[in-house]
Amino acid sequence: MVVDGRVGAGGSGEPESSDSLRTFGAVVQALREFHGLSREEFGNLVGFSKHTVASVELGRRMPDVDFVEAAEAVLGNTGALRKAAVHLVRQVGLAAWFREWARLEKTAITLYTYECRMIPGLLQTEAYVRALSDVHLPPLSDQEIEALWTARADRQRLLTERPNTAISFIIEEHVLLRRTGGVDVTRGAIDHLLEVAELRNVEIQVMPLVRPSHSGLQGTIHLLETPKNKWFAYSEGQENGQLISDPKVVSILQARYARMRSQALSLEDSLSLLQRMRGDL
Repeated sequence: MVVDGRVGAGGSGEPESSDSLRTFGAVVQALREFHGLSREEFGNLVGFSKHTVASVELGRRMPDVDFVEAAEAVLGNTGALRKAAVHLVRQVGLAAWFREWARLEKTAITLYTYECRMIPGLLQTEAYVRALSDVHLPPLSDQEIEALWTARADRQRLLTERPNTAISFIIEEHVLLRRTGGVDVTRGAIDHLLEVAELRNVEIQVMPLVRPSHSGLQGTIHLLETPKNKWFAYSEGQENGQLISDPKVVSILQARYARMRSQALSLEDSLSLLQRMRGDL
């Protein structure tokens, strides 16, 4: 599951850094240096390469149980590393490739999102996020799922905390008909969409299931406008994403999105459809 830049691990195979990983690494480094050991010397003692030691100390790698136990024995056996390791969390909320988009998103004055795979991250409920997490491959731990939802909820604050940002969503009807997570999760998801649609700065449109063709068939579209009126786009695949600044490409995506707004159901008809779908559950 990699949508809106959320992923358990980046393409490098190492987890995204987090405050807990960096803090743990700093403690390992401080203890190693206190004992007068180089990374290579320490690595030989704990049975790991100096490169692995460096990755742990820099907060780029989640230390496994063997590393923690070996480090404890070499660095005084105080129990500090063992206790700290329990609280380590990968930063699964934002993948490395998504961070720049997320940064721009926080101050955007216009946000456009077309989603054909699932409910957009900015509109997902906690139950929906957990339903998606249950089928994530590779499987996520409870800590990773908690971190994922925390990051998602933090992003969603911009819907209410930036009332002057014009936000538009176009969602495929089949995304809701799939009933991801079951009837109760879908019912809650639709209720949330109807609630968010009441915000003055948010527009939600549904692309009907029966539609011979439309301008978004080539995939999802994410667009934003900065306070300096510069437009960016974002494209995402299974295990990667790309921030797009080329004006020609952004212009093409803007044209497609503009056409789609006329091809989707109107705001009123979209809300009516959502209400009917809610009633059918």
